[in-house]
Amino acid sequence: MARFDAQPFVRSVDNGILGPFRVPSAPGGGGRMRRMGRVVAVANQKGGVAKTTTVASLGAAFAEQGMRVLLVDLDAQACLTFSLGVDPDELELSVNDVVLGSAPATEVIMTVADGVDLLPSAIDLAGVEAHLLTRPGREFALRSALSEVVDDYQVVLLDCAPSLGVLTLAALTAAQEVIVPLQCEMLSHRGVGQLLDTIEDVRRILNERLVVMGVLPTMFDARTSHARAVLDDVGERYGLPVLEPPIPRSVRFAEAPALGASILATSSTSKGAKAYREVALGLLRAWKLGPGRRAGRRRSTA
Repeated sequence: MARFDAQPFVRSVDNGILGPFRVPSAPGGGGRMRRMGRVVAVANQKGGVAKTTTVASLGAAFAEQGMRVLLVDLDAQACLTFSLGVDPDELELSVNDVVLGSAPATEVIMTVADGVDLLPSAIDLAGVEAHLLTRPGREFALRSALSEVVDDYQVVLLDCAPSLGVLTLAALTAAQEVIVPLQCEMLSHRGVGQLLDTIEDVRRILNERLVVMGVLPTMFDARTSHARAVLDDVGERYGLPVLEPPIPRSVRFAEAPALGASILATSSTSKGAKAYREVALGLLRAWKLGPGRRAGRRRSTA
């Protein structure tokens, strides 16, 4: 597999350079790119593909560059929340309250490790989909809930649950772009086609601005021909760009959540941390986002 640096940092299925890739214009913007509030869903209905690790690591990498960053935990397992040093069982308010409209996002967002802000999750989120099913316009619940804060940030990352339920649809409706983390094993991409079909339905019916940024290879072992073959197969089969560099497999990722921070803080010089920094820098260049001041007005867990 050909290797490219982070500018441009995606390759097409025929190994041609793309980039920087197309990003959607702001509604009514006459083709001008919106510079604030980039909302990116990190989605894959398969579990164990490093969605949460990708959100935490990219968020930390963006914050290192001076970006104002909000991470939104949309999984009732609250792995992102726990990984950033917050005990979900001790939360009085969570994203559950925000989505249902019982609390504004400004009252729930907190500043956590790595200099990012977090809209945390708790087990109560498991019941939200049942509540939303009876509501008209349920797919727009998250977009509406975030509307008062989205422009306070330069990047908003949505950590989607491993499903294609109502909350994932709401995330895709709220987002401008989608990143699909993919473990480089043959069985891991069997559901990619279904996810892409869902994204196309969302684009056609709910959110015409939605763009698939590409696949982010995770748990990548460059020593094996199998990992490289899987990566090439995904690009050819689905016509998706592949974000680079691939994120290497490393035990450092498993160690980070116990320390309440991302790998960029717990193992800053590791290959995994460096790979996420490269991907983040490529994204910032593609979005033409420059350094900014971090938001500092939220509650802190420190």
